[in-house]
Amino acid sequence: MQTILTVNGGSSSLKCALFETTAGKPNLLFNFKLGNILNDSARFRVKDAAGNTRLESSPDFSAVPAEQRHQACLKLILQWLQSEVTGSELCAIGHRVVHGGGRFSAPMQIDDTLLSSLESFIPLAPLHQPYNLRLIQACRNLAPDLPQIACFDTMFHAHQSDLERNYALPRRFTEEGVHRYGFHGLSYEYIQRQLEQLGSGRLNTVVCHLGAGASMCAIREGQSIASSMGFTAVDGLPMGSRCGNIDPGVLLYLQRHHQMSADDLEALIYKQSGWLGVSGISSDMLELHQADQPEAEEAIEMFCYRAALEIGRLTAALQGLEQIVFTGGVGENDADVRNRILQRCRWLGADFDDHANRAGEALISTDASKVLLRIIPTNEEAMIASHVLELTA
Repeated sequence: MQTILTVNGGSSSLKCALFETTAGKPNLLFNFKLGNILNDSARFRVKDAAGNTRLESSPDFSAVPAEQRHQACLKLILQWLQSEVTGSELCAIGHRVVHGGGRFSAPMQIDDTLLSSLESFIPLAPLHQPYNLRLIQACRNLAPDLPQIACFDTMFHAHQSDLERNYALPRRFTEEGVHRYGFHGLSYEYIQRQLEQLGSGRLNTVVCHLGAGASMCAIREGQSIASSMGFTAVDGLPMGSRCGNIDPGVLLYLQRHHQMSADDLEALIYKQSGWLGVSGISSDMLELHQADQPEAEEAIEMFCYRAALEIGRLTAALQGLEQIVFTGGVGENDADVRNRILQRCRWLGADFDDHANRAGEALISTDASKVLLRIIPTNEEAMIASHVLELTA
């Protein structure tokens, strides 16, 4: 049995999945999740394709230096596979890489030259890119003979028009690469493939990828034409701890009048703002719903208000809206957030069935709605596995 391992890492977490390749398609076997790996309370969970938990443990990484913990996590997963999945031959590893810059619009096999290029994009995605590259290197150390494939979160947006991508800055900065890139591309690409299977892949669609990292994408004829995130993944909607859209003059003010350095500002807009900053409570939407405090309500309402505004902007880019898709942890599971957003989209002809919304059904629009309203769970790991199989077959 030939298998593909997908690797999707963050600063303190690691998600992997193992797929069997059958009849030219990847079929999920196991999901792996390691959380809090930089702390003393790491958690390791393994689930099979049916969602059954096969293992839950708390590995002790206290003796492992922080810069080696991602490799230790991968080693733990590979050891579990070796002992628990007999007859399996790992044939390739696929990596989610957040930033592909302006050069990479398709999956690429990783070599030293590609790695060097990807390192140059670290300033564009400082919260994610370093850990993506660290995991790639860890896989190369642990399995040096296996092909490694990089799949970029920016590549789905690579063909947007200059009108959408470029800022009104002097052209020399645009030519240097200072323009909008867009992110969550693997999620959008997966959703687009699901829509094609449903027969609605050519409709003017806004996909709402909502979670602690949140963005939206306008898709026309199966192609991304506009998105909420820009030069970095901090732009657009207010997120768990990221501020989203902000007047650049605010940052100049903070720099001049509060003596904030570039590092201070980076920490502010990436880690201290968004739902956390507004509420003063949490960057977790579920905790905000459970908190009986007006600041938590304000954070939720601000997020939904800005999301509805963004749907309006993307509708203008599409020149008409026929379909809205909710995905991501919040988009898939939070009926209240969907309700608040869609109430503000009635002017677009969006009418939803309250029972279907609360039940989280796949189609929540009414027969009278002028806009199809769907909930589709995303699966970045499956998208990565598909790309790996397409590139290595």
